[in-house]
Amino acid sequence: MRNIKLIIEYDGKGFNGWQKQPNKLNIQGEIEKAIEEITGEKIDLIASGRTDAGVSSLGQTANFKTNSNIEASKFAYAINSKLKKSIRIKNAEEVDEKFHSRYSVKSKKYRYTINNSLHGSAIYRDLEYHFPFELDIEKMKKAAKYFEGEHDFKAFKASGTSSKSSVRKIYKAEVFKKDDRIYIELTGNGFLYNMVRIISGTLLDVGIGKITPEEIPNIINSKERIKAGKTLPAKGLCLVEVNY
Repeated sequence: MRNIKLIIEYDGKGFNGWQKQPNKLNIQGEIEKAIEEITGEKIDLIASGRTDAGVSSLGQTANFKTNSNIEASKFAYAINSKLKKSIRIKNAEEVDEKFHSRYSVKSKKYRYTINNSLHGSAIYRDLEYHFPFELDIEKMKKAAKYFEGEHDFKAFKASGTSSKSSVRKIYKAEVFKKDDRIYIELTGNGFLYNMVRIISGTLLDVGIGKITPEEIPNIINSKERIKAGKTLPAKGLCLVEVNY
């Protein structure tokens, strides 16, 4: 039995997230169907983690076991030929049988994109959140640093989170601006349901002056969802890369 690792890019628009669900269009199910067409095997595609409906990815990682003798690097071409253009396998390789896309993860990087121009974008409207009002980028940068380190992020998780513990470690939290876009990048050992979108909403509140950067530690320590910012729309979120 061979273990094949895939790096996957997808546009989350129109999909009900990564996870396989009956009667709902999802990314995992589409790729599994494509692999079955190619190999004749029903496989279980294991991802580094789920992404929600509308969330995109530049580097989701997944693996599956197969008895197929197809050359590993050829899997990308073969699977892509069976998929919608909104899902692309960027790379395929054979890895050690012990490799597990979820359990072997060391860190993940997510990026939230805010279009801060006056009128927004026609082309990228489904890949970013348009906010046409002035934001104080320096205050947002300062506030982001308070999220670094290991904390109980209970105040930044949505209801319905199945995780037993809300303690996570963020290795790096950055805010930067390029032209009319503001990017929020978070790299951590794991993220709670809607955590990145809630942190992004909180940083947006800092940018408009509703919250001061110095209030962030108190919000974290309160563990109260009501004290953090709103959950920004899924379309602005992208899983950039998974590190092993």
